[in-house]
Amino acid sequence: MQQMPKRMGKRPRVQPPADFVERADGFYLYLDMPGVDKEKLLLDIENDKLSVHAKSNFGLTAGERVHSMEFGEVEYYARFEVSELVDKEKVSAKFENGVLTIYLPKREEVPPKRIQIEVL
Repeated sequence: MQQMPKRMGKRPRVQPPADFVERADGFYLYLDMPGVDKEKLLLDIENDKLSVHAKSNFGLTAGERVHSMEFGEVEYYARFEVSELVDKEKVSAKFENGVLTIYLPKREEVPPKRIQIEVL
């Protein structure tokens, strides 16, 4: 087998595969990001935008020869629109086995307030 050429320049930027699921308590966003360390994962919510940014690191050591590489060091980036149905103050996330799970809880609906009319 031939040795693969070394990659020059920046890491390729890719959008991670994502599943979006609605349940009674809220929305769940699952992002597949193999090779990412939790320390290199950023999750921001600003205005109505949720952004995810991470870098994978498969770090080859000196003397290794790559014979085949279907995925390698990449920069993951995704941006999502957040609905007004989501309580942005309670968004949470966990990262396990290369899968980022973002929980977007639904806002509690405030019932309309009835105003009493005073008769004069």
